[in-house]
Amino acid sequence: MEANEIAAPTNEMPMPLEGIKRKMKFSGVVKKINIAGAIVDVGLAVPGVVHISQLQEAPTKRVEDVVKVGQEVEVWVRRVDPKKQRLELTMIKPLDLEWREITKGMVVKGKVTRLEKFGVFVDIGAERPGLVHISEMTHGYIKSPSDLVKEGDEVEAQVLEVNRRKKQIKLSMKALETPPEPVAPPTKPTHAEKEAEKEQPNEPAAGESEPTAMELALREAMQRSNVKFEGLVGVRKRKKRATDQQFEQLFDRTLQNRRK
Repeated sequence: MEANEIAAPTNEMPMPLEGIKRKMKFSGVVKKINIAGAIVDVGLAVPGVVHISQLQEAPTKRVEDVVKVGQEVEVWVRRVDPKKQRLELTMIKPLDLEWREITKGMVVKGKVTRLEKFGVFVDIGAERPGLVHISEMTHGYIKSPSDLVKEGDEVEAQVLEVNRRKKQIKLSMKALETPPEPVAPPTKPTHAEKEAEKEQPNEPAAGESEPTAMELALREAMQRSNVKFEGLVGVRKRKKRATDQQFEQLFDRTLQNRRK
């Protein structure tokens, strides 16, 4: 029988206490009440005892204010001792996880109950909710916990740390995710690679296209025009130098004739 199964008393042979475990749920009938509590028949070899403090979460002054003889009730196993044939029951639903049951590394499921700037609180069935810090929610960057979850979402997490004295539970959601592959840092080119890069012909820069045939013809014509222009300028300079020399010779001859 699983912990969440409900058993009711029957006319068949009562079940022995062997195999009965804590937190198992039963449906029973109140057979007797007294100042200390109630006796409940749940169909086992012996009836169970519900102490007055276990009738409800609120303080109870009188047993008859909560239960009456013949009333059907739902109870959970609080303690069981097959050797002494003792069965203690409770009408207060037990926690899914008690402090001694929470251990580092265990995987738990729960519901997001509150969002804060620094993380989210998750009800995992313990006395206190667990905290998933924003840095433990995912491997990637998130600005706010609301980027990833919202109130009421069911999440799975791993217990990072449990402090029974402070009643704190630290959880991690990213611990159950596959971490991203690390990005290798860029490597510096070797001397041989640098030399090979120098020997490669220059290629047009990104965004530039190869010149068309018309553009090539225009460039060639412009270059020819420059050559002709430079040649013409050179001829003019040579002619000017020759004229200047002729004028100087004529001037010298004129001076010589005057001296005679």
